[in-house]
Amino acid sequence: MDSALIPKGVERCPLGRFLAFIAIVGAVLLWGVVAMFLIYIKGLNQTNMNNAYGFALWIWADLAVIALGGGAFFTGLLRYIFGKAELKNIINYAVLIGFVCYSSALLILAIDVGQPLRAWFIFWHANVHSMLTEVAFCLTCYFGVLTIEYIPLILENRQIERISFFRHLAHNMHGIMAVFAATGAFLSFFHQGSLGGVSGVLYGRPFGFRSGIGIWPWTFFLYTWSAAACGPCFTILVTRITEMATRKKLVKDEVIDLLAKIAGWMLVTYIAAKIVDTVYWAAVTAPAMGFTLMDFYTNNPGSAYGLWILIAEVGLCGVLPALMLIAPSVRRNARLLFLAVLLAVLGACLNRWVMILQMQAVPVLPFERWFTYFPSWQEIATTILPVAYGIILIAFSYRYLPIFPQEAELNPLPEGGR
Repeated sequence: MDSALIPKGVERCPLGRFLAFIAIVGAVLLWGVVAMFLIYIKGLNQTNMNNAYGFALWIWADLAVIALGGGAFFTGLLRYIFGKAELKNIINYAVLIGFVCYSSALLILAIDVGQPLRAWFIFWHANVHSMLTEVAFCLTCYFGVLTIEYIPLILENRQIERISFFRHLAHNMHGIMAVFAATGAFLSFFHQGSLGGVSGVLYGRPFGFRSGIGIWPWTFFLYTWSAAACGPCFTILVTRITEMATRKKLVKDEVIDLLAKIAGWMLVTYIAAKIVDTVYWAAVTAPAMGFTLMDFYTNNPGSAYGLWILIAEVGLCGVLPALMLIAPSVRRNARLLFLAVLLAVLGACLNRWVMILQMQAVPVLPFERWFTYFPSWQEIATTILPVAYGIILIAFSYRYLPIFPQEAELNPLPEGGR
């Protein structure tokens, strides 16, 4: 029965091995579910958040996965709007990864609300003056777009497509996918930007506060820019990890090279803008509020937020991978390419980390000291929960859905194979 569900022309591991893998990851998932229900039942006192840290590990994870899920909207934009036909061979996986990231983001938000049964309040009693209201609407709508983009893959399952209605529905949905790609890019631009705009308008938090254009601080544009640059890098990274796990070539090098090249130039322009933003903030914005650059990087416990973290974000995980990705020789080297996209992904995560946690740790009054915070095990477990869920969904999708159009060509079965 299992073999009848596997796509034609490809080979999968034995069912027993697959179920054993799912059981191991499922145990991690169960740990996260237990922590999630503890939070639902007992409330946010299960966390180590305090008056200084209203946003903590969950919000960092939420913003990080949203940024990395940006590979879906940007790859879709390149494929359907800008006509990069070669990307049709990786767009399915980009959509799947985006679906995982955005569903995880919504799950994290449902936990962070503390009273998930009232999560609908943000839609029915919307605060029209809040950037987070716009984020909630766009995030939910874009998840709907990703769901619509993911449905045709499910309908192309070997058994489901035998039903004429589903087969024609999948074909027709593919035919209008450009509309959803454009809609997704529009929604993503605003919710990615507004997530950055939240920290940029906080006058009381000089580490995050930025000047800008009209009502939009620079961080509004930098968040969208970084998602467009680092999202495709995450897609490449997960694709390479999947290839290592399955011991198969799933996407041709030409496709990866094109996506990496575009991501590289996006990263070059983003990191240049990020450097300009940082210099202006350090030389103009912060001094105007009574701070120097080193006020944000010294005298903190254990040097957790020393100047090294700025160098790591902008230099090691920004400039370095950007230069690597625009070099053809690096893109043709599998190990160097893996390192480049890994650094870019870490750079996006580190950026969200400092803009969420360091921003709240910095003392803003003369009598204050640096605020410290370490997440509770419940926070850690529920942050790992979406990772386990994502691995399971990707595993099932890879096994039973035609995710990679080039897989059969790159991995021909021996004579007599299915």
